[in-house]
Amino acid sequence: MAKMHSRKRGTSGSKKPLHKTKPTWLRLKEKELEMLIVKLAKEGKSSSQIGLDLRDSYGVPDVKTLTGKRIQEIMAEKGITSKLPEDLVALMRRALNVRNHLDANKQDMPALRGMQLTDAKIKRLIKYYKATGKLPITFKYDPTQLKLYTQ
Repeated sequence: MAKMHSRKRGTSGSKKPLHKTKPTWLRLKEKELEMLIVKLAKEGKSSSQIGLDLRDSYGVPDVKTLTGKRIQEIMAEKGITSKLPEDLVALMRRALNVRNHLDANKQDMPALRGMQLTDAKIKRLIKYYKATGKLPITFKYDPTQLKLYTQ
């Protein structure tokens, strides 16, 4: 299937481990892993950053195989989740960067199109999160208030 704002297919992405069994080299127990996730979350890291740290520093290939829960679910149980979903905040940061660039370079038309596409993605994502209940129905996206969302 083609990507939304380009005419290409795009097949890149990370791959899951082949076998859904606990690796033999891993010494962490389930409770230790949950405590480690909570510790990293309290340091201010997002769930994707925690996953990268666990993979690179601790050799944990997949948290769900070991605990039966995703990192986001573990963080929700402990009450450490943020108000806005992580992917939405990342898109808002991108939109803020593009807007700052456009303030300095008003004639940059490709950047203007990039901003329009990013705003469209944000609006679609907000619509989805309102439908699934992850955002309140009264949530409004205001492009002029992006700095408040991304802090």
